[in-house]
Amino acid sequence: MSISPPFLKPIYLAGMCLVLFLSSCQNQETSNNPIEIAKIDSIQIWIDQSKSVKTNPDVNSLLLNRALKEVSALSNDSLKAVYLTKLSARYLRLKDSLNFRKVNRKAILFNKKVGDSSNLGEVYWDLGAFFKKYNVQDSTYFKYREAQQIFEAIGNQRKSGQLLRKMGGVQSFVGDNIRAEATILKAIEKLKPLNEFEDISRCYSSLADNAKLLDEPEQALKDYSEALRYLEKGNASPIKMLSVKHNMALVHQRQGHHEKAIPVFLEVLAFDSLHQKKPKLCGRVLNNLGYSYLKSDQLSKLPEPFIKARRVQDSINDIGGKSSGALKLAEYYLATKDSSMALSNLNLARDLATDVGSNTHLLDILKVLPSADPKNAVAHANRFIELNDSLQKQERKIREKFGRIQFKTDEFIAENQVLTRENQLWTGIALSLFLLGLASYVIINQRVKNRILKFRQEQQANNQEIFNLMLAQSEKVEEGKKMEQKRVSEELHDGVLGKMLGARMMLLGLNKKTDPEAIAERAKAIGVIQAIEGEVRSISHELSHAAYQKIHNFILSIKDLINTVKGSSKISFDFNYSDELDWDALSGDIKINLYRIIQESIQNSVKHAECENIYINFHADEAILTVHIEDNGRGFTPKKGKKGIGMRNIASRMKKLNGTWDIKSELGKGTKVTLTIPLISNDNENAPSIIQREHNLQET
Repeated sequence: MSISPPFLKPIYLAGMCLVLFLSSCQNQETSNNPIEIAKIDSIQIWIDQSKSVKTNPDVNSLLLNRALKEVSALSNDSLKAVYLTKLSARYLRLKDSLNFRKVNRKAILFNKKVGDSSNLGEVYWDLGAFFKKYNVQDSTYFKYREAQQIFEAIGNQRKSGQLLRKMGGVQSFVGDNIRAEATILKAIEKLKPLNEFEDISRCYSSLADNAKLLDEPEQALKDYSEALRYLEKGNASPIKMLSVKHNMALVHQRQGHHEKAIPVFLEVLAFDSLHQKKPKLCGRVLNNLGYSYLKSDQLSKLPEPFIKARRVQDSINDIGGKSSGALKLAEYYLATKDSSMALSNLNLARDLATDVGSNTHLLDILKVLPSADPKNAVAHANRFIELNDSLQKQERKIREKFGRIQFKTDEFIAENQVLTRENQLWTGIALSLFLLGLASYVIINQRVKNRILKFRQEQQANNQEIFNLMLAQSEKVEEGKKMEQKRVSEELHDGVLGKMLGARMMLLGLNKKTDPEAIAERAKAIGVIQAIEGEVRSISHELSHAAYQKIHNFILSIKDLINTVKGSSKISFDFNYSDELDWDALSGDIKINLYRIIQESIQNSVKHAECENIYINFHADEAILTVHIEDNGRGFTPKKGKKGIGMRNIASRMKKLNGTWDIKSELGKGTKVTLTIPLISNDNENAPSIIQREHNLQET
């Protein structure tokens, strides 16, 4: 027996599993062709009809032949295997040897091909039963063993136990009684946990039969009692107990305790309609009752039981029963000194025993023949010795063959156990390495993800801090500009204009001089001073008004973001906002979060939308700021309950601002994000909105 190198076993097992899987997938494909479906239905109907006891055997054979023809035409190997298995069992039951062997071979072939272990076990079982019918004991045992190993491998303990009982029966028949007992006990061990009471009862009956052959009558009676107990435990019908009781009576008869045997035989015969329900048992009980009458010298009750038995056995053509009955009747005629009738029945018994191939029974007949046929006593004695020697040699040969089979089986089981342990070891190592690799991958991958996430969080925090510093610095610069503008305005207004006003007043005082030249010069100087005053006032007003002009630093930040994206992509932007609003008056939270949301939306459009244009629009009314961010990209279908981290960030930021947001998108129609934010002043949450503030400034 060749063994693969250990390191190839996991690969070999994986390959075999793949082959079986592909084969199974291929064979499980059933045809959707209505014609094929109709054929399958017809096959099953014909098989079912062939089981009817009312149907003529020729009709049954015709139905099965028709079913076989349709099965051969099927394209699906799995279905072929199933129906060939059923047909094999039916041909065996109909005793059609020729068709059985042909169909059984095909059933074995196709079940092996599709890997159907259960049906393969069934067809081996059928083949063993076929060989048993023709008294080929070694082939019977071998096929039963093949079937039993299959059922054991697939975990069908009941059928494994049933076949072990049958194997024990074969061993017992050929005289291998010690091994037979061990085999039957193994069957009981498998069946007891399943509570299969009738099967267990049959096992104990087989044990008892084996004990009789070992000349252990007391043990046989104990085993028969156990068989009865299990039948009662399983609530079996009384008719099933009759065979066990009959066998117990045979043990008493064999011990010479006919006074115990006769009442049991009579009890069995008293069962209602035994002749109709169990005619074979009825004929044999009648023969055995007559034999006990003979051995207990109750000749007055004979030969009626023997005659009744023969009529019953003739009606069912029970050849073995008739041979046994003819031998017992011959012994009765010898006891009554009727040698002629004794010889006639012995010859009949010998012919029938030869027909059925019962050599053991033939030996019993040859023992009695010299008493009825003294002239040929030597010939009969020689024939007895010759047959007995032949049977002993044959039994010895079969026992040795069974021994070799058992040895090879044990050796095969031992090798399988070693291989199983090795396979389990390699499988365990392979699985451990796989799990270790998987765990390492998961740990490393998780660590990398954690580092990336931590880096992004730190980067986001740094960006946030930089943006806050930028906004704060921008606000400080703007505040410095405003303060400087106001200071200059105040200097011009309070310094220059005051001096100019004093000079004008002095010149007006000189107007009291009335000479024409002085008057003209004064007028000219006053006009120049008035012009300077008007110019300074104009500059002062312009500088003062500049203190309140809107230099949009928040808007500039948005524009810088747009220009950065525009510079690295081919996307055009359209950014609309109102110049009339003081966007820098928004609270820091609104500016920061709105900036980040716009940044996230633009990034999503660049990454996923494949768009050409992005539109951004700011619109504010009395208390609400509405922002629209729209692209003309490929769009997507929003999935309920499924949001990426970008959407979750937008939702989180809008929640901080007490605002709402909405996203609308369709495939091929782009994406539009709408933000609705309550407007709060930068200085005080209770302060007016930027619209109201602007209105107040205009009034001032």
